[in-house]
Amino acid sequence: MDKFVITIARGYGSGGRTLGKHLAEKLGINYYDREILNLTADATGINKQLFENADEQLKGTSLYKVASNVYRGEVIKPDSEEVISNDSLFAYQAKVIRELAKYESFVVIGRCADYILKDYKNVLKLFVHAPVETCVNRMEDFSSLSREELKQHIYRTDKRRSDYYYYHTGRMWNDARNYDLCINSEELNLVKCLKLVESYLEIKFSKK
Repeated sequence: MDKFVITIARGYGSGGRTLGKHLAEKLGINYYDREILNLTADATGINKQLFENADEQLKGTSLYKVASNVYRGEVIKPDSEEVISNDSLFAYQAKVIRELAKYESFVVIGRCADYILKDYKNVLKLFVHAPVETCVNRMEDFSSLSREELKQHIYRTDKRRSDYYYYHTGRMWNDARNYDLCINSEELNLVKCLKLVESYLEIKFSKK
């Protein structure tokens, strides 16, 4: 198989990140999540903290709730005053993701990667989701929050991801039309999810 990329958008607590890690390990390819921030900081010389502050979230103003600035491949010049704006930071991150896709196979979590790589061949776009009660059950052992507080945290996190996705893509984050495969992880355990994605990967990229 030629080089390929698996992008994973995921609801909080759905297990999408865990699936991505196991996929990368089983397929023998690189896994990128917050590592993208390190690579982008190194490539641009911009402080990593700025990328972390803008990571999958928007400024809390009404403008960002109604407007969008769809990414079209632009990168702000280094001498511009806008070089550390959220839009510019996203563009630099997108450029790194697009460059990686030219040279290697990998799994990438979030960061609108499905949209960033929409014109690239050999990209498998996944969306992993689960009912909120299932997500609460999974996260309860790892959190000091009450069940109700955890539920609200899940709603807020998914809303933030949805707003971020819409702002940079003009698309709805949980719209199945954006993805090749949507997986309800309540119905399938990790082993079955892995088998499903591996089978889909083979079918999608088969030359027969």
